[in-house]
Amino acid sequence: MAVGLAVSSEHGQYNGRVTSFVILSCMVASMGGLLFGYDIGISGGVTSMEPFLKKFFPVVYTRMKDDTKISNYCKFDSQLLTSFTSSLYVAGLVASFFASSITRYFGRKPSILAGGAAFLSGSALNGAATNLYMLIFGRVLLGVGVGFANQAVPLYLSEMAPPRYRGAINNGFQLCIAIGVLSANFINFGTEKIEGGWGWRISLVMAAIPATFLTIGSLFLPETPNSLIQRFNDEQKAKTMLQRIRINVIAFYAPVLLRTIGLSESVSLIMSALIAGVVGTASTLLSMLVVDKLGRRVMLICGGVQMFVSQIMIGSVMAAQLGDHGSINKGYAHFVLTMISIYVSGFAWSWGPLGWLVPSEIFPLEIRSVGQSIVVAVNFVFTFVVAQTFLGMLCHFKSGIFFFFGGWVAVMTAFVYLLLPETKKVPIEVMERVWREHWFWKRFVDEFDDKSNMEPA
Repeated sequence: MAVGLAVSSEHGQYNGRVTSFVILSCMVASMGGLLFGYDIGISGGVTSMEPFLKKFFPVVYTRMKDDTKISNYCKFDSQLLTSFTSSLYVAGLVASFFASSITRYFGRKPSILAGGAAFLSGSALNGAATNLYMLIFGRVLLGVGVGFANQAVPLYLSEMAPPRYRGAINNGFQLCIAIGVLSANFINFGTEKIEGGWGWRISLVMAAIPATFLTIGSLFLPETPNSLIQRFNDEQKAKTMLQRIRINVIAFYAPVLLRTIGLSESVSLIMSALIAGVVGTASTLLSMLVVDKLGRRVMLICGGVQMFVSQIMIGSVMAAQLGDHGSINKGYAHFVLTMISIYVSGFAWSWGPLGWLVPSEIFPLEIRSVGQSIVVAVNFVFTFVVAQTFLGMLCHFKSGIFFFFGGWVAVMTAFVYLLLPETKKVPIEVMERVWREHWFWKRFVDEFDDKSNMEPA
């Protein structure tokens, strides 16, 4: 079994401090989150832009502009349109499995580099797209980039960070996602006003900016001490490095959802920017400040309750006020916007960042890369399912879709309350002890140890 490396003090904790070297390395790596966030914001915005719809999805455009008989909930129901969004997540799912092997055998740094390069290529292809095939292939390349980045970056951040600051530093990944969403929504708001109908190209191609920073910056990143031990079993080299450094549903379809309740294209884009961007970014900053004080369990449970209540309130208002035709009045529209903001805030300070932090810190070194790949793969599977089915579900479930997702929020919050141990300030190399002390999981750890001891040497 590989052994984690520690530089110990008399209290058994690491003498790890946040040096400028750590900060710079983590800032570069966190740009991977910026790629993911920018894509989330951009894809939701451009799919509500009329010139984009007219060029690539004329059926949806005609239905939205001319069909007065279709339900408000069904105007954007198109499998082809959802394929534009969800194709990225299929590619990301496949890429995450390849990224696991590269991260394990060649290090975290090459995976980050590959992610940046793929995303850079995809953004260029999307910006120059003249037909749907180019558009989808560009999305596939973006998915490869996101798959590699999401697999490697959370691992990199958790392994580079001192234990007492690991939560805050790892949450920098989610902060960059939020900043990416914020930037994308404001860019969409600006490009939508460009005359000539080509503003969507600027929105898509500007994804190359963070991709360029990540690609070039990753060339200068150091490898993590854990990776050096895993690949070379060179404790002295790792010690030298250690001493030196010491879903998404609302975000995807926010503009479409706001147009469903009767807001105009411009208003939908700016409100998406304010809600998903400003509220999300501010809430993620709050998360970074409190995650290593409050702990993971408290934040996940409180955030889950906040998300559940807001989903139920949104569904209730839309069920009572929004029919198949017309729109809800201004007062109820403002209430829905407020509830969406509360939902986004709840996600951004709890489940958003901790969904990356907790999996990246709970696995032992031998399976950490594989474990993170499984996490990313599951994330992509369910994100694909949601992205591919949301508009159809909105059409058929109508307001009931919010009760549906609210129910799942309740289930996952109950899971945390019952089954997730606290990992706050536990050194990543001795994380096994939290499972040994947990009322439910300790029986499986003990059973595994018994079987291992029975095996012949």
